Amino acid sequence: MKDIIQRFGAAMFVPVLLFPAAGMLLGLSVMLLNQDLFPWAVEGSNWVKVSTILLQASLAVFKNMSLVFAVGLPIALAKSASGRAVLATLVSYITFNYVVGGILQFWGADLGVNYTAGERGLTDIGGILTLDTNLIGAIAIAGISVWIHNRYFDKRLPNWAAVFGGTPLVVIISFPVMVLLAIITCLIWPSIQHGINNLQTFLVSAGSLGVWVFTFLERIMIPTGLHHFVYGPVFYGPVAVDGGTVAYWIQHIPEFAASDAPLTEQFPQGGLMLTGMGKVFGCTGIALALYSTAKSKNKKMVLGLVLGAALTAILTGITEPIEFTFLFIAPLLFALHAALAATMATIAYLFGVSGNFQTGLIDFIFQNWLPLGSNHAGTYVIQALIGLSFTAIYFIVFRSLILKFNILTPGRGDSEAKLYTKSDYKQAKKDSSASDSQDNQALAFIHGLGGKDNIALLTNCATRLRVKVHNPDIVTETEYFQQHGAINVVRSGDSFQIIVGLTVPQVREEMSQYMRSPS
Repeated sequence: MKDIIQRFGAAMFVPVLLFPAAGMLLGLSVMLLNQDLFPWAVEGSNWVKVSTILLQASLAVFKNMSLVFAVGLPIALAKSASGRAVLATLVSYITFNYVVGGILQFWGADLGVNYTAGERGLTDIGGILTLDTNLIGAIAIAGISVWIHNRYFDKRLPNWAAVFGGTPLVVIISFPVMVLLAIITCLIWPSIQHGINNLQTFLVSAGSLGVWVFTFLERIMIPTGLHHFVYGPVFYGPVAVDGGTVAYWIQHIPEFAASDAPLTEQFPQGGLMLTGMGKVFGCTGIALALYSTAKSKNKKMVLGLVLGAALTAILTGITEPIEFTFLFIAPLLFALHAALAATMATIAYLFGVSGNFQTGLIDFIFQNWLPLGSNHAGTYVIQALIGLSFTAIYFIVFRSLILKFNILTPGRGDSEAKLYTKSDYKQAKKDSSASDSQDNQALAFIHGLGGKDNIALLTNCATRLRVKVHNPDIVTETEYFQQHGAINVVRSGDSFQIIVGLTVPQVREEMSQYMRSPS
C-alpha cells in the first residue's frame, strides 16, 4: 500500500510542474494591468485588451486542473504505452462526467442537488456540467483507468477481434466501470461535499495553530514520501477551499491586488501555503551552517556540494537535495527543521502574510510580490524580515548543534559520514555535462539495480527515482550510484529512492525505454 501511495504522490508532479510557468505568466499579466506601474493601462485600451488576453491564457491550466490531472497522472502511472493510457483515461473521465451530468439532469432534485450552472458543488469540465469532485475525482478516475490499462492493454485477442485490442479494449472495459462509478458518486458525493465544507470551516477557524500543524506535517513527512498526501488535498483539492488553494489564489490575484485589506482577511486559507518560507529562508541558513562547520581543507568541496542544492531550494522550493544532506546523518536536525519552518510560517501568518508561498522564490516574486506589491508592499517587507531573521536562527542553531554534538555533516568526518566524496561530486558534474549523460546514467542505474528483470516498479517524483526491486540483495552499493551522478540512495527493504536532481524525469524515461526494449 505504501508503494502505491508513494507512486501516486510521485505522479502528481507531472501536472504540477506546469504550474510555475503558468503562474509566472499570470503574475506578469496582472502587473501589466496595474495603473500605478503603467499609467497607460486604462480601460478599453489595446494595452489592457492584450494584457487581459494573456491573463486569461495563463489561467488555462488552473481553471482546468481536474482535466489536467486526469490526463497527466497516467504519464507516470502507466507501466507501458503511457500515451495510449492518457487517451484511454481522457475518454473514461469524459464518460464519467457525462453520466454524472445526465443523472443530475433528471434526478438531481431527488439527490438534493440543484442542477443549475453556477450552483455551489457543480463545475464545468470540458463543457459538461457535473459534480465538482475536484482532484479527488480526477485522481480516482485516472487511477482506475490506468489500472485497467496496465492489466488489459497487452492482452492478446483472437485474430477476428484484434481490432478491439489495446486502447479500444481498455475503453470498452472502462465504460461500464465509469457508469457504475458515476452512479455511486451521485449517491454519496453530496454528503462528502457537506463534510468537506465543514472541514474547510475548521481549517480557517484554526488560524495560526492550523498553519503550524499543517506546515510541520508537510515537512516531517518528507522522509516517508507521503508528504504529497499532506499538502495535495489542500493545495490542489477541496479540503481548504473549493478547487484547491493554489488555483483559488491564482484565479483571484487581480481582486487581491486591487484591495488594500489584509491578505489574511481576504484569503485566510493562504496561511496553509506558507510552507515555502522554510524552503527559501530555512534551507539558506542550513546551507550556511553546513559550509561554516566544514573543515578548512574541505570548505571548497562543501561549497560545491551545497551551493547548487541551496539555489535549487531557494528558487524552486525543491529542497530534497539539501535536506537529505543531513536527514540520514542527524534525523533530529530534520525534525528541528520542520519545527522551525512551521514556527516561521505561523509568525508570518500572524503578521498578515497569506498567498501562494508554497514553493520557491520564483513563485514568491511572480505570483505574490510583483502583482500585489502596490497595495501590500509593507506585508512583504515584514515577510522578508521574518524570513531573514529565521535564516540567522537556522544558521546559529544548526551550527551550534553540529559543533556541540560533533555531527559528521559533509566535510567534517571520514568518507563514510559524508553524503558523497569530492571525487563523486566531480564525477557527477562530469556525468551531468556530457551530452549523453542521461543515457549512460539510465543504463548504469539499471545495471546497479540488478538489471531490468530485477526492477518491479519504477517511477519518480521531483528529484528522486522510486524503485521497487524483486531482490534487494543484488543491488549495488550506494557509491556505485554516486559515481554515476546520483546524490544519494535511500534504502528500505526492497524499495529504493535514488536522489538524482531535477533531471530525474528524463533519466526515468530513458530507463523505461531500456526496460521495454528486447534484451
